[in-house]
Parts: sequence; C-alpha cells; structure tokens
Amino acid sequence: MVPLTNLSPGLISIQWGLSRTVVLTATIAAAAWLSVDSILKPRRMKKDLIAPSPLTTVLPALQEQEAADLPYPPDALPGGRDVLTPYGSIRVYEWGPEQGERVLFVHGISTPAVSLGNLGHELAGRGCRVMLFDLFGRGYSDAPKDLDYDARLYVTQMLLVLSSSKVPWTLFHLVGYSLGGGLCVSFTRYFPHLVSSLTLVASGGLIRPYHVGWQSWLLYSSGLLPEFIVRILVRRRIRPKSKPQSLTTGGIDIMVAETKKNLPNGDGDSNGGDGFDTIVISKSRPNVTVSSVVRWQVDYHEGFITAFLSSIRNAPIYAPQHDWKGLAMLLETGRRLEHGNKTGSHSGMHAGKVHMILGEDDAVVVKEETMEDADRILGSDGVEFTVLPGGHGLPTTTSSGVADAIEGFWHKY
Repeated sequence: MVPLTNLSPGLISIQWGLSRTVVLTATIAAAAWLSVDSILKPRRMKKDLIAPSPLTTVLPALQEQEAADLPYPPDALPGGRDVLTPYGSIRVYEWGPEQGERVLFVHGISTPAVSLGNLGHELAGRGCRVMLFDLFGRGYSDAPKDLDYDARLYVTQMLLVLSSSKVPWTLFHLVGYSLGGGLCVSFTRYFPHLVSSLTLVASGGLIRPYHVGWQSWLLYSSGLLPEFIVRILVRRRIRPKSKPQSLTTGGIDIMVAETKKNLPNGDGDSNGGDGFDTIVISKSRPNVTVSSVVRWQVDYHEGFITAFLSSIRNAPIYAPQHDWKGLAMLLETGRRLEHGNKTGSHSGMHAGKVHMILGEDDAVVVKEETMEDADRILGSDGVEFTVLPGGHGLPTTTSSGVADAIEGFWHKY
C-alpha cells in the first residue's frame, strides 16, 4: 500500500472526492429504499390482512361433482350468498317465508353454519324466516388476520349479516349455540331493541374455568410456548382423527369437545347416543359427520387455525363474562316495565327472560353448574331452562326437540 505522504495533493483530492461521492450515493440509495419500502409496505400488508376461505382457494379448481362431494358443499343450505365486507367475505344463508317470524342463528367455535342446518329447516318448515352464517374463519367466510376474535368482532359481523338481507331484520329471535350463545348474549346486551327473544343452546359464557385442561392452558393461555409452535400443536390437536380416543369420565373443555370430540368414554352422548365425532351433521347428507367438516376446515381453510386459536383466547366462552351482568340489568328493567304496564323505548326482550336449553348429559356445558350460575347472575326470574336428553350436539341430534322448546318459549312469552 502506498503511504499517504507519498501521494500527490491532486490524487488525494480525487480519492477523497470519490469516497465522498460513494458515501453520498449509498446514503441517497438507502434513503430512497426506505422511502419506497415505507410506501409499499402498507400496501403489501393490506393484501395480507385477510386469509381467504375455500370459496376462493379451493372451489375454483373443482369440478361440479367434486364440489358437491365436499363435506361442506357450497350449496349445503338454501339461499346462500357471499357478502363482501371490509373484514372479508361472509357466507350467509337465508330462506323461509318473507313475512314469517325472523330467526338468526349463531353457531359454535369449530363447526360452520351447516351444523345448525337441521334446526334452521325445522323452524323454516314452521313458517319462520331463518338466517344462518359462517363465523369469520369458518366454512366459506374469510378470516381477518390482524384482529382479535372477540365479542366486538363477532357482534360487528352479526350486524353486517343482518344488513345484507333484502328484507328488514328490525326485530328477530336470536338463537346461539355453544360459543354462539355467548356471542348472542353480547349482541343482546348492546342491541336489545332488535331482539324479540334470546335462546341459548348448550351455551358458552358460563363454563367454569376449572374445566380447562392443563394441555389447553399450556397451548392457549400460558405464553410459555413460541407462537409458531403453538399453531403447529393446535393444528394437530384439533384435527379430528379417524377414531375417537377415550377420556376418563368428567367435565372436559370446549376445545376438545368441538374438535377432536374426545368426550367421556369416547361418546358425545353419555346416554348411549352417537359420539360427537360420528354425529351426522345434516339430515340431507347422512354420510357426512361433524368430524369430517372440522377436518376439512383444518386442511383447507387458511384462516381456520387463526380464528380458532384467537377465539379460545378472546371470545366469551369461560366465566366470568361481564356482558351477562349487563344483560341481567336489561332483563330486570324489561320485567319492571312489563309488570308495571309502562311503555318503554325497548321493543324486544319485553318478558325479561332468557331461554336456556341444556343437554342432560352435556360434558362441556354441565347442566347443574350452568343452571346454578345462570340463576345467580340473571336471577331466577330472568331465565327459563329446558333440559333435553343428549349431550353437546343437541341442535344436530335433537333438532326437532330443540325447535319445539324454542317455539314453546315464544308462545309462552
């Protein structure tokens, strides 16, 4: 290397000028890259805010017969439509007489709207206008990737679904199953003037936390495992196997019961009925079981794991839930106005009662515990119970009995 003292002043000036030019050029290039990246990054992120459903990732590549043979075909229920929203597309089904009593159904944490299809057909056959939809991340509804799957998101989705109808849904009966029950409580607390009656079937929201198993706690609540590991383990855990495994008798958590369906003695109905894993999800499709639909979602819905995992962490499943206390206050006000023959600004929930339908042998929503806790929170005057034979799959296995109970409650109040 030539010593700096041996270089001429001109050469030194040239080298310094080159160095300064290189540094300046690199600085400008870096600044330009950062500016371009900052401009383009939000656009890239916006494209990734929504995980698409099989409606756009699977169906376009299938022949008509292949689509019809899916565990959950796109025409599984009448009156299907896809509603475009800022949160992604929502699959909605609506049918029945336009002038009939309106009934909105909200399904559980893992099975899409088709799981309540039998119940929808029962009430539509009795003259009702029914509406069902796939919650975000289930069935043919897209899955937002940047939001918590909590009551706020789901209540907003319910409002979007209602506003998509060509007929007015300004007063309707609300029926929620499992997780959907807890969501319906939240909806009713904030929009009681829209709700004519509230029926909760094997409802979440009051499940006592001690039913959460240690494996579920480790996966969903502990924060001890990296998130990518959690997602891998959750996918394996909730994907139904070909054969249900046995568990010891006793209460179990909702994650197990609605996915792998490993219920006590491998049987979803302790009274000797079919295990949840083998429950036929629709009377019109006797060869399709609950587990096959869940397995299809795990394998083909890009947002299902995200939705399931976030719902377990954020949705109203386990007690305590503040919305139940808010609902209790609304019910008490309704009873006071009704008994005093006063006119109020509310048009729904005038009887001041909630209808809860429970399974005699439900290992997830334990009958005795739920009745005790609902009485304590809502008051004995604020709730009416109907207990039917069966387990957690009541809307599917006992749809006619559930429909009878719902209609009986309407006529009584």
